[in-house]
Amino acid sequence: MQIKITLNGKPVTAEIQADTLLLDLLREQGCYSVKRGCETSNCGLCTVWLDQLPVLSCSVLAARADGHAIITLEGVPKEAEAFSDYLAKEGADQCGFCSPGLILNVLAMERELTDPDEEQILEFLSGNLCRCTGYMGQLRAIRNYLKSRSKHEREV
Repeated sequence: MQIKITLNGKPVTAEIQADTLLLDLLREQGCYSVKRGCETSNCGLCTVWLDQLPVLSCSVLAARADGHAIITLEGVPKEAEAFSDYLAKEGADQCGFCSPGLILNVLAMERELTDPDEEQILEFLSGNLCRCTGYMGQLRAIRNYLKSRSKHEREV
């Protein structure tokens, strides 16, 4: 079966099997930021944006993406770098395996929520698992990043 998607702003036509997962299609297309973690939709490593909303690509058949826009970490390099700098400053990027999914969810949260409190941040990111950091560094990085972004917006 043939599908057409927009991947990181570029049109892509792909031949897939009916049971191809979106995660597998994206990795075949060179989007290696999309990670295979738990394969049970519980870890957030495979997070991508489908029409600007975060989804777990291990739970979406590639055929469902036909005609839609997919964004991976490779599609938002400047935004990703801006937030990843905050992760590094807090020592919250240890092995980095979970970082792509976390970054995409933080960027989605930034677009969706206005000035989220700690409870809202934790709720939004509850599906992102990390085995290295203990989450406190990540939480500090997220708060500092969001604070700097809102300060920047006030200045503009």
